[in-house]
Amino acid sequence: MTDSRDFKGKIIVFTAPSGAGKTTIVRHLLEQFKELAFSVSATTRTKRDYEVDGLHYYFLQADAFQKIIDDQGFIEYEEVYKGLFYGTLKSELERLWAEKKHVVFDIDVQGAHSIKEKFQDQAITVFVQPPSIDELINRLRLRSTEDEVSLQKRMDKFAEEMQFAESFDAVIVNDDLDIALSEAKNLVRDFIA
Repeated sequence: MTDSRDFKGKIIVFTAPSGAGKTTIVRHLLEQFKELAFSVSATTRTKRDYEVDGLHYYFLQADAFQKIIDDQGFIEYEEVYKGLFYGTLKSELERLWAEKKHVVFDIDVQGAHSIKEKFQDQAITVFVQPPSIDELINRLRLRSTEDEVSLQKRMDKFAEEMQFAESFDAVIVNDDLDIALSEAKNLVRDFIA
């Protein structure tokens, strides 16, 4: 066991196309490892009915998000979709590391690359891949959170994201959820050991 004064928090980044299962995997890992904590991202997108500000995201107006950019308060941020920004607050990472936690991220491909570039060996990046594009479309439709226009935007983004899969430290194909969960658990256990 490391002395808490010597604690150097690690970063575990999961990314995937919407519907690939990364959120399910992240939730499982948070239940399995008490030394992990989730980094809540900031976003300018509209809050869904079931979401809670500060738990799922920090929901910000565009001007508030821009002020944080101007104040250099993000570790990384991206315009993921036209007019929709997502970012990782420096204060969130600092807060979790002060609690002696390794931090888990559930963010987009570009954000994952930015974090890896900044933190190098202190971070591991994991790409969660659906078994097929047809399965991904089916999962998104079953979620009932997307209209056809939104679904098409996500599918276009999926094609772009898949080009970067091999640049991650690990790729987990979420064809069988139990296997994917086991692979993720082994990766994280080895990385934080």
